[in-house]
Amino acid sequence: MTAPEEQLAKRASAIRIVGFDVDGVLTDGRLLYGNDGTEAKAFHVHDGLGLKLLQQAGIITVVISARASAATERRLRELGVAHVHLGVRDKLPLFEQIARDQGLSWHESAYMGDDLPDLGILSRVHLPATVAEAAPEVLDRALWVASKPAGAGAVRQFAEFLLRSQGRFEALLAPYLGGAP
Repeated sequence: MTAPEEQLAKRASAIRIVGFDVDGVLTDGRLLYGNDGTEAKAFHVHDGLGLKLLQQAGIITVVISARASAATERRLRELGVAHVHLGVRDKLPLFEQIARDQGLSWHESAYMGDDLPDLGILSRVHLPATVAEAAPEVLDRALWVASKPAGAGAVRQFAEFLLRSQGRFEALLAPYLGGAP
């Protein structure tokens, strides 16, 4: 590991709560509308498993989006994400309150966002993360940037980075290895 990677891993080892934006992070940011007014979004299963792995490790997952969406609500409930807040314009006070209610500080917090509404949280958390196609202002503030695209594995990549940095990833693999040596 290079020195910056070691510093990022050290930051990641302190994380106990991680928040995510939806559009442009958990999805590719496109909004699909049918002629009948229905909305569709594509979520990658790898990202879903990333969220599940974080939960299994005891890391609190929070999803905050400025857009209300039935499709998003359904997917996150399927994944068992307890803290889902959609239609929230000012994300910072909500994330701060959730962390405080859990007895956690900014030093134990990470967030992955991609656009201007995420800047408040990204400017406060211990480990601000984003995707490569994020707004320049977000890229300037992020310490960790996914190489996988938004909506196509970026969340999973960040989850694995956090879990590996905490030495917890290998134990989470055990159920998938079955009887393999």
